[in-house]
Parts: sequence; C-alpha cells; structure tokens
Amino acid sequence: MPTTDLAFASRDEHRAWLASQAALPLGFRAGASRLEFVPAEVHKPSRMTLTLIALDAPTDAFAAMFTRNAFPGAPVIVGRRRLDAPRLGAILVNNKVSNVCAPGGVESAERVSAEAARLLGLASDEVLPSSTGVIGWRLPDQAMIAHLPDVVAALQPASILPAADGIVTTDLYAKVRRVDLAGGSVVGIAKGAGMIEPNLATMLVYLLTDLDVPRDALREALRDAVEDTFHAMSIDGDTSTSDTIALVSSGRVPCPDRDAFRAALRAVCGDLCEDVVRNGEGVHHVVRVRVTGAPDRAFALGVGKSILRSPLVQCAVCGNDPNVGRLVMAIGKYVGEHAPGVDLGRCRIDMAGRTIFDRGAFRLDAATEAAIVAHLRGAELYQSTPPADGLTFRPPIAFPPHERAVEIAVDLGLGAASATALGSDRSHEYISENADYRS
Repeated sequence: MPTTDLAFASRDEHRAWLASQAALPLGFRAGASRLEFVPAEVHKPSRMTLTLIALDAPTDAFAAMFTRNAFPGAPVIVGRRRLDAPRLGAILVNNKVSNVCAPGGVESAERVSAEAARLLGLASDEVLPSSTGVIGWRLPDQAMIAHLPDVVAALQPASILPAADGIVTTDLYAKVRRVDLAGGSVVGIAKGAGMIEPNLATMLVYLLTDLDVPRDALREALRDAVEDTFHAMSIDGDTSTSDTIALVSSGRVPCPDRDAFRAALRAVCGDLCEDVVRNGEGVHHVVRVRVTGAPDRAFALGVGKSILRSPLVQCAVCGNDPNVGRLVMAIGKYVGEHAPGVDLGRCRIDMAGRTIFDRGAFRLDAATEAAIVAHLRGAELYQSTPPADGLTFRPPIAFPPHERAVEIAVDLGLGAASATALGSDRSHEYISENADYRS
C-alpha cells in the first residue's frame, strides 16, 4: 500500500511536488546532459541522455540487485562484478540503448565507465554503469565518452530531479520518493514503464541515503525491501534484460535506529513500486490483489500474479467491464497447474468491497455489478482518446491524477500465508507504444 494518498490536477502541480521531494542526501551530486548520435543499426539521428550520480567521496556501503533474465545486459554483467569492489563512487546511466547482447557490449560499458571514473578522480571499478532502451543496438561509446565532460559539469548537490528526468524512456513522468529520518534521508528515483516482471528488482531504481549503515546491513535491508515491493509487481509479465536496483550510503549522518532505516527504505521502495505501475505503458488502472489463506507466501504471490498477468482480466479492467468470471479462471489456472487436486471449496473473492464469489458459487446481482463498475471507473487514471490518425493511441496526461487502485481480495481457504501483488490493465496505448517503440 502507498504511504501517501496524493492527487494532482496538472503536470505543473505534480512537478512542483516532485521538486519538493528531490533534495539530495548529504554527500551526493547529480546531473544529466543530452547528446545526439546515430545508431549503427538504423542510421538515423537519435538522442540519448547521460545521467550521473556521484558521491563526494567513494563509499564501501553500497548494494545492488539485478535481473534474473538469462540474457543480461552488459551493464548488469559489469554491475555484478562491481559488487565485489571495495568502494563505489558514482553511477552512470544512459537511456535509448540498453546494451544487451550487442557486439563488444561489456568492453563498451567498461570504457565509458573508466572515462567517467577518470574525470571524477575515481578508480575504474568505482563507477556502476546502467543502460536502458532498445535491445540489440550497440552502445555509442565514443560519442558518450566525448560528452562525459558536459555531464560532469552538470553535477550539483541540490536536487535529484535532473537524474529522475534523465533516466526515463517511455515513462510519462519522472518518479521521486523520499523519507526523512534522524537528520538524514532516504531518497529514490525509478525508471520503468514496460517489460516489467521483476525478479528481485525492477527496470532501473536508484536509492540514496546519507544515513550511516554498513555494507552488509545495507545489502540485507535492500533484499528485504525488494521482496515485498518490486518483486511483487507485474505490468506485462516480461522480465527485463536490464533490471537494476542500487542502494548507496554516503555515511554522512549517524543512524541510531537500524529498524527505522529499514522501514524508511521499505516505504520508499513501496511508493516507487506504485509509481512504476501507475506510470506503466498505457496503464489506465493500477490493480492491487491481496491473497490470503494460502499454504505459503510463494503460492499466494503466484495466485496474485496469475490474476495480474491474465490478458483477459487486464482488458476487462481497462474497459471498466465487471467480467469477474475471468478472476475465477485465473485463480483456477494457477492452482490447477501448481497444486492439482487442491480443494478450493472455501475460496472467497471480494471486489469493490463486495463478496462476488464464495464456496464454489458466484454471488452476483445488479447492485453488485453496478458497484464494481463504479469502483473501476473511480480508479481509472484517464480515458482513451481516439487517435487522429486511426493508429497511434497516446495518453492524454503526463502526470498521475490520483493514487487509487482496483482492489481485489482473494481468500483461498488453504492456510495462513498471504501476499499482495501489484499490476495494471492492458490498453490500446500499450499496444500502440510497443508496436512502434523502435520505429
């Protein structure tokens, strides 16, 4: 659940709120700068943003988690090596090109990182690279290296908002969250809109704190925070090749309460997770599924994600259509595949605060159907606007109007474990975005 209940009437109002959340923790600087290049694969001009987050002094207190996709991007391969490095001094991010399975990708990532390190006075293994964008394109490393002095010159200690803007691709808006604690803070930014079925991370997430938490405790806290947030979300069921989440401490402020820090980190991750789903490609509704009565947490999460991944459920939600039979299908599909023979005779499903299915039978009537439709419409972020060209759907907004979600509760009646999964609907805009994403 989000720690806030925010509503925005305009993009300007949302930007003002982002700016109010964006003060950098002590010991950090951030900056971004755009460059033009020509991809070798398509020979047409493109633009890329280089984003840099740098510490005033390298730290040994850092953590990172990466995709489980078996075709990881070159920056993920490099990033896994960085986990064994004694210190980290900067994070360098580029959008537009994901540097996945491209010829010489690892070498290109290392070259760009080494030049950033030289400009910052760091060792070459003290820069963590990240890339996001088109899979298969080669990294324009020479153009990036030539532009790095401009990125370093853009570094400033006031706001993380330039970095939050710089890492986006198809996102409609930047994402920034913070919690202030004990004279310090935990501040996070995220990039993510499509190809999101995280396995221990999400697209790109960077978490910064000035609270002094040692390396081992920081890594344990990150694993725990991710498990119930990013690991429990899905937009389209596809695990990115570039998933990266990093947590870095400058150690500038004493941390008197480790449990309070863990709670703050969990809150920032939870809010960013909500933001990523709400800003998913073509998302009209956020959908939250709470599953209880499961034999274990993994089973509960599996049932929740089965509902969220169902194209039929996603389309019904997008259309504000109370076709709740699809929920039963999605639950039964998962249980039938993973626990055949299990008796679901005590299963109950609630939606819009009403019981719609109980003990093997639907409990539907006209009033319940009307309540579900009202609930769906109340959670809708925007309505589709028919495209002028008949082909390209574009969202009419570039800010989150509210933080409401479609709420579905499932009690399996099989045990005491529970989990909450977060996902979205499937819209015309999603198809349009991904049909012409590269071209």
